[in-house]
Amino acid sequence: MAKQYDVLFRLLMLGDSGVGKTCILRRFTESEFDICHISTIGVDFKMKTIEVDGIKVRMQIWDTAGQERYQTITKQYYRRAQGIVFVYDITSSLSFQHLAKWVSDVDEFAPDMVQRILVGNKCDDELMRQVTKDQGSKLAETYGMEFFETSASSGINITEAFTRVAELVLQAHKRDVDSLLGSLDDYLEKADLEEEKGDQDSNNTQRTCAC
Repeated sequence: MAKQYDVLFRLLMLGDSGVGKTCILRRFTESEFDICHISTIGVDFKMKTIEVDGIKVRMQIWDTAGQERYQTITKQYYRRAQGIVFVYDITSSLSFQHLAKWVSDVDEFAPDMVQRILVGNKCDDELMRQVTKDQGSKLAETYGMEFFETSASSGINITEAFTRVAELVLQAHKRDVDSLLGSLDDYLEKADLEEEKGDQDSNNTQRTCAC
């Protein structure tokens, strides 16, 4: 299998249920927006390749369920993440207040080198706004994160936010690029093996039917 990208890393999207994590992810990876969707159960992920400073970066972006009953499951993914996207809904002050808990969990379970940004979603809904842009910016500054207000509906700042996370992860791992390339090789090798196994299983099935 030919390499279609240079490095592979994992991003994790965290935040309360209903803040728009899935919509943000679909807008970024598929350029689509669906106002009606089912809440994420456990975890789901999508892939997207972008180019940053001449490097083809393959992002495996994990979309996590915000409901408390799934948080034990999602915490298992923290240790493998190289980037975290914290998301709140600017029309929900409660989702903004709950960021402290999400950040605390990352501090406890994620690697020290994990890169983080803060995203305030639904910025197109000014009439329903409960969290000001200044509040979001100040909280991001408190946690040492960069801050974006986004709209999955209109696409505002979606690409910019993910591109910035990719830049931050690459900068953090600049001295350790070999490990990122290693994770890419492992991924491709596993994909090759699964593809080969699938071909063998298919052939075996055909032989069985012939008998």
